[in-house]
Amino acid sequence: MTAVDSQRVLVTAGAGGIGRSIAMAFASAGARVHACDIDANALDELRTQAPGITTSVCDIADRGAVQRMVQEATDALGGLDVLVNNAGIAGPTASVADMDPDAWEAVLRINLTGTFTVTQAAIPHLKKSAAGSIVVMSSLAGRFGYPNRSPYATTKWGLIGFTKTLARELGEFGIRVNAILPGAVDGPRLRQVFEGRASVSGRSMAQEEAAALANQSIKRFVDPADIAALVVFLASGAGRSISGQMIPIDGDSQAAS
Repeated sequence: MTAVDSQRVLVTAGAGGIGRSIAMAFASAGARVHACDIDANALDELRTQAPGITTSVCDIADRGAVQRMVQEATDALGGLDVLVNNAGIAGPTASVADMDPDAWEAVLRINLTGTFTVTQAAIPHLKKSAAGSIVVMSSLAGRFGYPNRSPYATTKWGLIGFTKTLARELGEFGIRVNAILPGAVDGPRLRQVFEGRASVSGRSMAQEEAAALANQSIKRFVDPADIAALVVFLASGAGRSISGQMIPIDGDSQAAS
């Protein structure tokens, strides 16, 4: 069984939101953590709150920056046991007919290609670990069609295929790969999504929130701390037999709307 307090962990987009919760959860459990993010100020705040966490400024859409960041992370940590692919963007809210092609490509470049680039750079280091683990952040949008969110949904479905493929390729090296599929996660980003939906639908923010919760058995949005706890569990020895799985954490959502 692998103890979390002996792990070396890299979290992408680790300075805010879900990523920050994940980085803090691992650090609180005694793991050594490196967080990268495009927001330098947020990284400064993270280091102030958790001085033991090392950081890098990185745009994962930039292949050269990713390669430098992964080297910085493994140098700081002395290797790598856990990669949490959390970085991604929500993208535009528009129908396929009205979608800006450049906006479409921007989402694919970060959510899909960026995740690929980070993972490819990390694999040689993970192969040296006694118990490597990769967690990929997909979404409720990786299970259902998502009206007016085609780039986001497409990338989140793509990450499912990426996870399944990685699990098959890396299993022989003892590296486990799983995807987490959060539903509506409470926080500023969710409010932005509802604002975007409201601008398209003509409904109010309150109506959009009520519509989202109507699809769930549990009538509350997901706490980022719950997602962080799931990531820590999957990366720990308790999850040593779990790989190639898509794990929803969404209050039992029946659709994405």
